[in-house]
Amino acid sequence: MSARIELRHVSKVYGDDPHRALTLLAQGADKHQVLADTGSHVGLYDVSLSIPAGGIYAIMGLSGSGKSTLVRHINRLIDPSAGQVLVDGEDVLGFSAARLRDLRRRRISMVFQHFGLLPHRTVLENVAFGRRVRGESRRNAQAAAQGWLARVGLSGHERDYPDHLSGGMRQRVGLARALASDTDILLMDEPFSALDPLLRDDLQSQLLTLQAELGKTIVFITHDVEEAFRLGQRIALLRDGRLVQEGEPAAVRAAPVDDYVARFVARVSGADVPRSTGSAPG
Repeated sequence: MSARIELRHVSKVYGDDPHRALTLLAQGADKHQVLADTGSHVGLYDVSLSIPAGGIYAIMGLSGSGKSTLVRHINRLIDPSAGQVLVDGEDVLGFSAARLRDLRRRRISMVFQHFGLLPHRTVLENVAFGRRVRGESRRNAQAAAQGWLARVGLSGHERDYPDHLSGGMRQRVGLARALASDTDILLMDEPFSALDPLLRDDLQSQLLTLQAELGKTIVFITHDVEEAFRLGQRIALLRDGRLVQEGEPAAVRAAPVDDYVARFVARVSGADVPRSTGSAPG
């Protein structure tokens, strides 16, 4: 099982003295003690993950667990205080500004919780935006965008503006924009959390259908345990910036490492846990 993305001992501290905070953490302090002693906020501490190619990897935890901080390290929207972040074996922390732009334009795309659409551009222009930024002709970019809008059920809305759409439709535009960029890696930061349950279920089903066809490497951030177990071929659970447990959903459910994980997985019925396949697809 080859790793597409690796995090090696990644820590992130927000504050004036991250070195002191990391020293306290290494001595056994928790994030609350670090905040009290240094005024620094711990986003992540010593997180190592190996994310395989070609599947959906779900990262979950409660608010403040560090999951959104973690995913933003992969495309270097955030730089770590310590550790390495590798994509296809290359440490992205060593990338020049030009290589980092290329990474974000051609290799990794992102879907945000609050859509991140450009309000002054039409739906079609929003979806075509990634291709236009990297230099494709307007004609080709918009042709690709129209195809993806059709795939997510938004044909006929090409000339609408984002504020004319419902929340669920705007989220579909965000998904279409990420897919239209034709990157191999897709980062999704709680993309369905603001939607009502029925619409969330519909978009989860659509994502699974598209993934079965496309074989992307998807990192999916969620605080919803049922969503994580439904979508993820592998799952990582974070708590207070630390990795608590990682593995295939069935294995995590069968053997939670502590009461924190047990309380999460107790909410998931056996029917929601995919059968172990031994490896992620792809």
